[in-house]
Amino acid sequence: MKNIFDRYYQRYDEWYDKHKFVYLSEIEAVRKVLPEGGKGLEIGVGTGRFASQLGIQYGIDPSKRMLEIAKKRGIKAKLGCGEKLPFANGTFDYVAIIITICFVKDPIKVLSEVRRVLKKDGKIIIGIIDKNSFLGKFYQRKKSVFYKQANFFGVKELTSLLETLGFKKFSYYQTVFKIPEEISSIEKPKRGYGRGGFVVIRGEKG
Repeated sequence: MKNIFDRYYQRYDEWYDKHKFVYLSEIEAVRKVLPEGGKGLEIGVGTGRFASQLGIQYGIDPSKRMLEIAKKRGIKAKLGCGEKLPFANGTFDYVAIIITICFVKDPIKVLSEVRRVLKKDGKIIIGIIDKNSFLGKFYQRKKSVFYKQANFFGVKELTSLLETLGFKKFSYYQTVFKIPEEISSIEKPKRGYGRGGFVVIRGEKG
């Protein structure tokens, strides 16, 4: 997976310029559940597109080329993977995983590591392309250079996994209500899930 993102890092980053309003709509949905202040980490920070806009100071990613761009965007970024975070227990107030969870080798290990590095009552924020949404089905059929490698999650499936690992107090926001090419303005995020292609799940460390 690392090799795909190293190889196509420019294509990845340019997607957000080409689909500006999709990107900004997703930013607004994440912002709805992001804690104000505190020390934050993004796993799979990539080129820093989300972290830089959301004020997330720290990032980790296995792609050297992507991290070079993230650092230029002001992120304190480290080379590594979510399955083995190079941080001490209870380091962060919140951890964000935006899209990345569908690309990791061992989701349970990653989520366990998130729980470890979170402070007491720390927050986990996960943004996904909902497997059961129109957009999830679209990407599964399309099989782009990135998403053909993905293991998509449904919201209930991921929530159940988080509960198993000791997370609680869930809230949800959704956006991207049309195919990306059809979106020409920022879409206002709505509570819940089931209609939007992009869903943000927030939970709390139990």
